[in-house]
Amino acid sequence: MKPVIALVGRPNVGKSTLFNRLTRSRDALVADLPGLTRDRHFGEGRLGPGGYLVVDTGGFEPVAKDGILAEMARQTEQALQESDVAIFLTDGREGLTGQDHRIAQRLRRAGRPVLLAVNKLEGLTAQGRTAEFYELGLGEPHALSAAHGDGVHALIDKALSLLAPATKVDGEALDSEHEGASEVASESNQGSEAFDRGLRLAIVGRPNVGKSTLVNALIGEERVIAFDQPGTTRDAIEIEFQFNDKPFRLIDTAGLRRRGRVFEAIEKFSVIKTLQAVESSNVAILVLDAQQDISDQDAQIASFITEAGRALVVAVNKWDGLDFAAREEAKRLLGRKLPFLYWAKTHFISARRGHGLDALMRSVLHAYEAATRKLSTPRLTRVLRDAVERQQPARRAGQRPKLRYAHQGGQNPPIVVVHGTSLDQVTDSYRRYLEGQFRNFFALDGTPLRIEWKNARNPYVE
Repeated sequence: MKPVIALVGRPNVGKSTLFNRLTRSRDALVADLPGLTRDRHFGEGRLGPGGYLVVDTGGFEPVAKDGILAEMARQTEQALQESDVAIFLTDGREGLTGQDHRIAQRLRRAGRPVLLAVNKLEGLTAQGRTAEFYELGLGEPHALSAAHGDGVHALIDKALSLLAPATKVDGEALDSEHEGASEVASESNQGSEAFDRGLRLAIVGRPNVGKSTLVNALIGEERVIAFDQPGTTRDAIEIEFQFNDKPFRLIDTAGLRRRGRVFEAIEKFSVIKTLQAVESSNVAILVLDAQQDISDQDAQIASFITEAGRALVVAVNKWDGLDFAAREEAKRLLGRKLPFLYWAKTHFISARRGHGLDALMRSVLHAYEAATRKLSTPRLTRVLRDAVERQQPARRAGQRPKLRYAHQGGQNPPIVVVHGTSLDQVTDSYRRYLEGQFRNFFALDGTPLRIEWKNARNPYVE
């Protein structure tokens, strides 16, 4: 098993910057704003010898008793318990603070090897800036610049040297086994080779609809912060887990608000990360709040998922809080405001109580299978010709389109390429008719289906 290195420190000392440097990625959201990172963020370390995992944590306030700071502290405490080595990051430009003393006191009780790192020393004399940090009693401070990479190699070499021999051997053996895969993954910034084997499942929706609660319910632990405050999740957090012995990679995303209500720069970056998570996923779960009206923003999020070509399952959360009349009204509004999602399976769940999650995940698997299904050319052509025999396309401009044969042009989403003549005259209603025929025959529920037209070239046109 790979060793785990946790990055710990107060807010805005450069933990996420160091995380991106160690993983050679841009997975962690970075901005000059305290408290940006809140959940634990895992990544595979690719800087230095041997294989290891890096955990980015939020700003640590050990004495916090309630509120979002207490939830962030719980996440950091969990990261410390799971780690083999902790890197305590401080700010060399701001100097030693009282919060640094409190964190150091907590780390001394953690029972883990701790490395003290003084960050943001680019262009400064390291010896003069690090002297005061000896006061923390955690050994020699390591001067570095996470943004520029100065001193990072020496820091990670020291961290790996503190590991137990058995742990180092296991990490080095695992790293050599996957050396080629790690190089490819490093170039593409797509995460570890082990993670990439899983189905990528994005959890999306408006703020405060229960996305993080659903993630925690699916994996069976408090992995991400679920707090009764809109905008708690800011980054796209990726978590691997298994369902029915199948590997998944869950992506908890920030809530998407209307464009006119996105004011802060950091919220704009969160929206971008969410949209990127949808585009990189295989299946998306659109989470709706049963106790709120279905809004135009819900429809816009659903439209984006559809346009991205991702398989989709709709989860109507907080269903346990409604009586019979309210449930019937919610179902009526769902059919009226999201009619274009007729092909997506809808589940009424309670993420807090864990109700309906097994059926939800079975629909996710079915949607993924439909999105990646191989469609043979003879069967596609047979369905096309049967559909034309039942209902021919209408004449337009004195011409009737002739649909000759069809073949598959892609997967996730499935693309059906129809060949023929005068296909630019095919109406939208007839395209929807053909889509329904293909869906029914191949059981393509849960995934968008695209039909592309390929006009035959007339050799005598000139």
